[in-house]
Amino acid sequence: MSLVSETALTDRIVAIVEPALAAQGLELVRVAVQGHGRPVLLIMIGRSDEADVAMDDCVAASRTVSTLLDVADPMPGEYRLEVSSPGLDRPLTRAGDFARYAGHDARVEMREAVDGQRRFRGRLEGIDGDVVTLTTEAGPVSLPFAGIIRAKLILTNALLAQPQKPAAGQQAMQGS
Repeated sequence: MSLVSETALTDRIVAIVEPALAAQGLELVRVAVQGHGRPVLLIMIGRSDEADVAMDDCVAASRTVSTLLDVADPMPGEYRLEVSSPGLDRPLTRAGDFARYAGHDARVEMREAVDGQRRFRGRLEGIDGDVVTLTTEAGPVSLPFAGIIRAKLILTNALLAQPQKPAAGQQAMQGS
């Protein structure tokens, strides 16, 4: 699986909804289940063309995901569905994310300890094959992509300074 997924349940949900979202020009960024009793199913989407996600994208994705999950019924009991964009401090869930956001600060949590620890924070250097490199205060560390259970950009001034892409349907204004 090319998407970092936290559980077998989220793996099943990814398999159910990802193809339909891709057909809509949307990229599945993250699937997570939070809470107990009446849990919340969080679906984060991005646009395949890398434009900012518009409200219409979230509405369309929500309808698609809701229909697919009603039919497949992968989650027992009632739950609440939330579809959103990832925001600036986005989760890193695909190998391409680790290349695209090289040079930015990130937090990475591993399934199993690497060099005696499971949580890392540092500058993302990129990905080479199946290995993500992060420069921490202690120096560079190589992390197997398959062992990552959670990774996220850290909101920094450098990340805030990145130019934003226009939302779908909007064009960037150019000066004359």
